[in-house]
Amino acid sequence: GEHPFNHLIDTLKDGDRKYFNPQKLNDARYDKLPLSIRVLLEAAIRKCDGFYVKEEDVHNILDWSEQQNVAEVPFPPARVLLQDFTGIPAMVDLAAMRDAVTKHGVDPGLVNPVCPTDLIVDHSPETALKNQELELIRNKERLQFFKWCSKAFKNVNVVPPDVGAVHQLNLEYLSQVVQESQGFIYPDSVVGTDSHTTMINGLGILGWGVGGIESEAVMLGQPISLTLPQVVGCRLVGSVNILATSIDIVLGITKHLRQAGIAGKFVEFFGPGMSQLSVPDRTTIANMCPEYNATVSFFPVDHVTLKHFKQTNFTEEKLELLEAYLKAVKLFRSYEDSSEDPQYSEINLSSMVPHVSGPKRPQDRVAVSSMKEDFQSCLNEKVGFKGFHISKEKQESLVPFLHGGQEYELAHGSVVIAAVISCTNNCNPSVMLTAGLLAKKAVEAGLIVKPYIRTSLAPGSGMVTHYLNTSGVLPYLSQLGFEVIGYGCATCVGNTAPLPETVSEAIKEGDLVACGVLSGNRHFEGRLCDCVRANYLASPPLVVAYAIAGTVSINFEKEPLGVTSEGKEVYLRDVWPTREEVQQIEQDKVISSIFTELRARKEKGNTFWNNLECPESVVFPWDPKSTYIRSPSFFNKLCKEVQPPQSIENAHALLFLGDKVTTDHISPAGSIARVSAAAKYLLSKRLTPREFNSYGARRGNDAVMTRGTFASIKLQNRLIGKPGPKTVHIPSGQTLDVFEAVERYQRDGIPLIILAGKQYGSGNSRDWAAKGPYLLGVRAVIAESFEKMHKNHLVGMGIAPLQFLPGQSADSLELCGKEKFTITLPEDLSPKQMLTVKTSSGKTFSVTTLFDNEMDVAFYRHGGLLRYVARTML
Repeated sequence: GEHPFNHLIDTLKDGDRKYFNPQKLNDARYDKLPLSIRVLLEAAIRKCDGFYVKEEDVHNILDWSEQQNVAEVPFPPARVLLQDFTGIPAMVDLAAMRDAVTKHGVDPGLVNPVCPTDLIVDHSPETALKNQELELIRNKERLQFFKWCSKAFKNVNVVPPDVGAVHQLNLEYLSQVVQESQGFIYPDSVVGTDSHTTMINGLGILGWGVGGIESEAVMLGQPISLTLPQVVGCRLVGSVNILATSIDIVLGITKHLRQAGIAGKFVEFFGPGMSQLSVPDRTTIANMCPEYNATVSFFPVDHVTLKHFKQTNFTEEKLELLEAYLKAVKLFRSYEDSSEDPQYSEINLSSMVPHVSGPKRPQDRVAVSSMKEDFQSCLNEKVGFKGFHISKEKQESLVPFLHGGQEYELAHGSVVIAAVISCTNNCNPSVMLTAGLLAKKAVEAGLIVKPYIRTSLAPGSGMVTHYLNTSGVLPYLSQLGFEVIGYGCATCVGNTAPLPETVSEAIKEGDLVACGVLSGNRHFEGRLCDCVRANYLASPPLVVAYAIAGTVSINFEKEPLGVTSEGKEVYLRDVWPTREEVQQIEQDKVISSIFTELRARKEKGNTFWNNLECPESVVFPWDPKSTYIRSPSFFNKLCKEVQPPQSIENAHALLFLGDKVTTDHISPAGSIARVSAAAKYLLSKRLTPREFNSYGARRGNDAVMTRGTFASIKLQNRLIGKPGPKTVHIPSGQTLDVFEAVERYQRDGIPLIILAGKQYGSGNSRDWAAKGPYLLGVRAVIAESFEKMHKNHLVGMGIAPLQFLPGQSADSLELCGKEKFTITLPEDLSPKQMLTVKTSSGKTFSVTTLFDNEMDVAFYRHGGLLRYVARTML
């Protein structure tokens, strides 16, 4: 029928381009809306269909001041962004859905993304393989599947290998700021399966990370459902400290906003200090918003943004259109008129000083000037979020070892991994150039990095390599050991080459707290390497500095960074480049060349990819011998009828977990251990350990991923009392691998639940952290609290997220985890409903269902979102 908001259609001066103009509502509330909420409003107006998006939703968004934190509203983004790690299971699911609907007589060609989808292949290199051609050959099956997707599915744009990593390309190539489709223009917006999707908000494009399950729903036409958020305004004032980099500003803002308690809110930046921040600075800041639990950190388009776009591939016509449209709908910010500013909190940029973050959590900031003292206190403290509890007599231990025929010594605090990696910083030329210039000055001063330190440079895209080359600093980084190893996620997700054997042995011999320093945003204990216990997040130049120093136990202000072969002491201040030096090179040699080179690389393509053959069929021809791509079992026994929810009777607890169980614990992304259930499966397929690859690379194989669920060596299961991927098979009392226990439970038809503490499912978004438990037979997770995105994934897979009542926990209820649990589910299941749990020990307690709305209940009743969508098509 007729669009309910046709009366809002307007045209730009050229008369050729139409748009929905919310100002024609003639409602004074629009001028008071934060700009990020105006983007939500425009999308709701444009996509209002009376089904997914209703007129009531539009009015709720317009009434934001009264409806924030109250109304559930839909958000249909302009596009979806997938990377290969999380994109492959999404595309495998769609291919499997084609199989499922075909069996019911439905045309499989109808299964296509409705929302435009970009799939970036270059994301998951194995850094031990420096030969890119070998890497491509090893992943041939996955690449063939991606190429089939590019041909078989409509509305899917596959960016081939050797162009760049997903978050980098989103900034450099895919983002349009203003989109055009069918004669209409509208704001660009995006949801992505990459945790760094939020950096796009630095360009004035609203976007955030979602799980693979939610992304599939958006691809198939369903909007994201969210509670209309509060928007916290951050007014920036003052001038940036000359030694402070973007990461220092990020960590300072992170601390401020974490203390402000802005979980689940939008943050919008404004104020006179905005002119101090370049667009790359803004994207770096926006990238870290998950660390202070904000949904987005939004930087509206302003004169700084427009100046940046003039140096990119935007044509003059595009820039004129962009500026005219954004001003017409009041999505352009000018900071000259303070009457436009909301009255919110203020952050003084002058207070930002260099920091690192660690040794175990990103929220634990340490001023660089206090690093030596802080590390010493970590050695003294009891084992916990910061402590290692090393006895006084062992704190001065020195362990000699041989490397390359020369003797070295390791101590507590010795740096053994130094990685400038693709996430967080590489989108920011100024930060990377600072690292390069520091390397240049250090080499010229005669400083070196000890050869046993595992140094690496994994840029976000070839563009980073290009501008490091153009500016002349790449050879100096290489001389210090920071050579380019690939374009994608590396050290951050455990994709790092192993330490030299003598180094590992020395660490173990002395029980040393060895250190990794990386320029990423994730560094959970054991994630980089299982023998490296202390890991610090730092800006790229500080990664280089700590690599040269060889230790984190150093005061850069008082102690030399290193000593030359002539015995001259060189301090950090002697080789640190000024902000003016960096900005001059960035302006003269970097920005415009980035986008020219990117287009050339995209047009040239990758020879291996171009020559790769793939099937031409509408339905994917699954290879039963493949260990990378398998049709998952999510659609087994799919039928048109919806069954009422089945109560969970006499279930056992598969695991009894504590607080802050991360998605890394639930579904690791790194290497596959040789003694794991996944390794046994791959060995049965006649693969050698060298061919195992990583869990991330095998996310298209449900057999591997199911066996990899709860396979983390750091998993703390209270049923066994020590870390490791083990559990107790309660009927027999035997301690088994988690998957072996599951096989016994499934053989006996016993349903499973999981008991957990606070913040279950924190960390990176991973769909297999919900898909894996679903295929293991987990029916419910009972926890004190959940990370919201992971909770949504559980719902999306048909697993019930159940929360203990406030003040209650497994401990307060005196549960041992070995009881049988019965949970009665009523036929009229509803959001936020109270349920009763009965145990075989006679205890009874109540839990709350964490279904946010009726759509969540519908997903659960259908056995998950995927089955809901497939059944809708039937």
